[in-house]
Amino acid sequence: MSIPFKKHPRTYHFEFSGGLQSDDKLIESLAAFEGKRVIATVKMDGENTSLYTNYTHARSIDSRHNFTRDWVKKMHSVIRHDIPENIALIGENLWAEHSIRYPDGYLKSYFYLFAVLEDGERYLSFDDVIAYAEMLDLPVPDVLYDDIFDLDKLKNIANNLDTSLVEGFVVRVADSFTFDEYSSCVAKFVRKGHVQEDAEHWLKNARQNGALKTPVKPYFME
Repeated sequence: MSIPFKKHPRTYHFEFSGGLQSDDKLIESLAAFEGKRVIATVKMDGENTSLYTNYTHARSIDSRHNFTRDWVKKMHSVIRHDIPENIALIGENLWAEHSIRYPDGYLKSYFYLFAVLEDGERYLSFDDVIAYAEMLDLPVPDVLYDDIFDLDKLKNIANNLDTSLVEGFVVRVADSFTFDEYSSCVAKFVRKGHVQEDAEHWLKNARQNGALKTPVKPYFME
């Protein structure tokens, strides 16, 4: 029996994040990171998307169809048979331009995998995410940091990002953790001014990001 569909949690901000909006939250404590191996990956600017063996949805579980999701749904129709019934693959749908326009040859795919949820209750380790990505020929966001947690080093990375192409980064505990622990084991830095409060929603005038670089991932979407 397949697992129930689950809305991926919102990621709280580090206190040094420049892109806080009125409805955003700061992570309450860094205790879960202290002394642990953590991974910082580029935060891709797209639509949060979950893939199961028998379903796909954006952040909203009952998200309606729109053409910007067609590429990912086509990809899913092929890989769905290799997704275990108790697994949700969580990633970013990058077909449509949001606040950043990715130019021709920049993206490896229009879907980047960044998390794997098992039984609706536990996020697998980062190493397991890499294993799923390799098995399914999916890209993961670029790794900016893989080491013991060091807030000063993460702040230095934040100060040296190319914010014309990078929205920010997400830091997670490398080990697995439960769904309920997500808000304390994952946090993000977002560039200042990334989202304008009065900006038109991307879907009202949706346009495709640049052409994918070759070889495309997964290979059959060439």
